[in-house]
Amino acid sequence: MYCFTAWLPACVMTAILSLNGIATGDDAAPESLPTPPKKLFQGKVVLVTEALEERGIKHYPEMKDQVALETPDGELIPILSDWRGRAFYQDERLRNRKVELVGFRREGLPYLQILMVFTFNDEGERTYTDYWCDICSIPMYEIKPCECCQGPIRLRFQKQDLPDYLDDAPSAGDATESP
Repeated sequence: MYCFTAWLPACVMTAILSLNGIATGDDAAPESLPTPPKKLFQGKVVLVTEALEERGIKHYPEMKDQVALETPDGELIPILSDWRGRAFYQDERLRNRKVELVGFRREGLPYLQILMVFTFNDEGERTYTDYWCDICSIPMYEIKPCECCQGPIRLRFQKQDLPDYLDDAPSAGDATESP
């Protein structure tokens, strides 16, 4: 009982201070920044090193795991390794295939922050792509054991149109070709 009562106040105080940003020394948490408008980004996700090699650009091993969206006009947009973009770093099945990504870029930063991932099946149909636990019936966004049962998850594809809030988004039948 002594251990419980000794650490409980410290845990509560740490939680309160962390919520206020005091414990970490942060003046403003990144989540407090306004989110730029969501846009549709099209192309294919590639390893940056492979894209640089194709362009004849020398690089060093430190870049070996970085990924970027290669747009139809050849621009490389680096993908932020956050809660949603991380899947492209982990799962090679998501790379080198046609994708449509809903996300945004912050002013002054080159990184694309991804909110939704759409891939295309062999018939050219758009599919919303995530990971799924068949036991718990919960979606996940990166490769790891299920957050609930700690069991295996699988890559899941569901036919789905783009969100209505996107301006000038092509419908499922209007998807453009990517590189």
